[in-house]
Amino acid sequence: MSSGKPIVRQIAWISLIPQLIIMLILIITASMIFGPSSPVIDIIILLYFLYPFISRKLIARNHQNGIKLFKSGSYAQAINEFEKSYAFFTRHQWIDKYRFIALFSASKISYKEMALLNIAFCYSQIGNGSKAKEYYQKTLQLFPDSEMAKSALRMLNPLQ
Repeated sequence: MSSGKPIVRQIAWISLIPQLIIMLILIITASMIFGPSSPVIDIIILLYFLYPFISRKLIARNHQNGIKLFKSGSYAQAINEFEKSYAFFTRHQWIDKYRFIALFSASKISYKEMALLNIAFCYSQIGNGSKAKEYYQKTLQLFPDSEMAKSALRMLNPLQ
């Protein structure tokens, strides 16, 4: 069911290659050890496809909670979850950097950048344009190539 809220997904297709290589290595190894028709292979394939959901539920739980709150229109609560997500991925930068393996996330932008953009957007939705602008500017300080932050700032400052 669509929430009617703007959700942008930018995919880094190249990040799918290591994921597919890992899957192939697991299947080939299991086939060599247990035989090509072993039920172990089915279990490996099932776990391979479940892993992204489980890892995002556990590791990126604040981000997921923020998205749910955002979709329901609970922007103030979503800000809190996105701030927690930003703090987590700041403390654990390696997870964000290697999200294509750690979370099987093919996102082109990092969870830190997503958190800042989402915080800014939520502030704009509750009518706090100055905080929205502050977070979009913070996004650009940390991620100078963020087209989403640049576009949002242009919308917030149409006369500049």
